[in-house]
Amino acid sequence: MGSINTGPQSDSGFAGLKTNAKRLNDSLQYSCQWGATNDGGMHRLACDDQDRLVREWFIAETTKCGCSHKIDAMGNIFAIRPGENNNIPPIGLGSHLDTQPTGGRYDGILGVLCAMEVLRVIHEANVTTYAPIAVVNWTNEEGAIFPPAMLGSGVWAGQFTLEHGHSRKSIEGKTMAKELERIGYLGSTPCSSQENPLSAHFEVHIEQGTILDRAEKAVGIVTGAQTVRWFRLTLTGRAEHTGGTPMDNRSDALLAAAKVIVEVNKTAIEHGARATVSTAKSSPQSMNTIAGTVELSLDLRAPTDQEMDELEQSLKHAFDAINAEHGTSLAMDVVWDSKATHFDSEMVECVRQSAKEIGCSHEMTSFIGHDSVYTSKVVPTAMIFARCKDGISHNPAEYTRPEEYAQNLARS
Repeated sequence: MGSINTGPQSDSGFAGLKTNAKRLNDSLQYSCQWGATNDGGMHRLACDDQDRLVREWFIAETTKCGCSHKIDAMGNIFAIRPGENNNIPPIGLGSHLDTQPTGGRYDGILGVLCAMEVLRVIHEANVTTYAPIAVVNWTNEEGAIFPPAMLGSGVWAGQFTLEHGHSRKSIEGKTMAKELERIGYLGSTPCSSQENPLSAHFEVHIEQGTILDRAEKAVGIVTGAQTVRWFRLTLTGRAEHTGGTPMDNRSDALLAAAKVIVEVNKTAIEHGARATVSTAKSSPQSMNTIAGTVELSLDLRAPTDQEMDELEQSLKHAFDAINAEHGTSLAMDVVWDSKATHFDSEMVECVRQSAKEIGCSHEMTSFIGHDSVYTSKVVPTAMIFARCKDGISHNPAEYTRPEEYAQNLARS
C-alpha cells in the first residue's frame, strides 16, 4: 500500500494517503467482464463492442472523481481532474484497455486501473493537485486488429499521421476510422500532443518477462525500451500441380518460407536478439497445388538501433541464399519501426527514489514497445514494471499479485 505524492501540499498533510489494494483488484476484475473468456483470459480488441462497453465504464467511473473528458480523433480518452494551476497541461497516468485475442487480465489494463486508483484516493481526500491529472486510455496499443501497435499514442505523439491511423485496416477490410465511428469514439479533440498536451506521462505495466519474478521483486524501474521492427514478408514462387511437377523443377514458396522461419530463429540466437515469425498464410489453399505465394509476419527486437540494423542485414543475406536455392523472390515490407528509447532521466529518478522506499532497485530495459515509448518523444516519461508470474503474457494465464501491484503506486 503506497503513499501518494500530489505536489507541494503533500509535505503538510497528504503524505499519509494510502491506496486501497482490494478496491484496485476488485475494480480490475470487474472491468474484465467486458471481453472475458471461459479460460479466465480476455478477448477485447480495439474498437470491438466489448471495447466500447469498457470505455463507457471508464468514463462513468472517472466522472465520479470530478473528471471531465476529452476524446480525440483516434479515440484516446483523457479523463482530466482539475488542479490548482489549470493553465499547466495535465500530468498523464496512462496505459490501454484493449487486449490480444487470447490475452490476459493485466497487460495494459493494470496500468489504467492503477491510474484510476490514484485518482480515487486523491479525490476521496479532497486533494487539489498542483497541476491537473489526466488518466489516459490509449487506443489500439496492441495492434491486434489494426497494426501497427501503439497506434493511438503514436498519432498523438506525431509518429504517425492521423490519415495513417484512420486508414489502418483489419483483415476484414474495416478501417480504424469507421470502427471508431461505429462504436461512438471518433472524437472531436485533435489527436495531437501540441493541441492537447500533457506535462508528463507515467505508466504502470506488467513486465511481460521473468526478471522481476526470478528476483522476487514487485517493482522494476524502466530506463527505456529496445528497438522493435515489424515486417511483412511475401515469398513468391510458382503454383503448379503437385503430381505433375518433378521435385528438382519446383519453385515452392512454402518450402522456402519454412527455411526462412528456421533462419530467423538461428540468426536471432547468433545476434543475441529476439526474432519471431508468428503468422503464415499460403496461396492457393489446395492439397494438390504447390504454394505459389506465402505471407509471413516477422517481429524483430534488439537492444540498440545499430544491432537491429545488423540483424536485419544478416537476415536479408540469408533470405537471398534461400531464394537462389528455390527460385523464389521475397518482398520485405516494413510495417512498424520503433527506435530504441531512453526515458527522461529526472522522471526515472523519481521512480528510482520511490522504489528504494519499498526495497526495490531493479533497473531494466523493456524488450517490448508500450505507449510510453511514443509519449517519451514529446513529453518527459517514465515506466514502472509490475512483477509478472513466470513472465507469462498475451495468454490467459497472465497474472500479477494484487499485494504487489499495489506497491507500484508507492509515492507515485
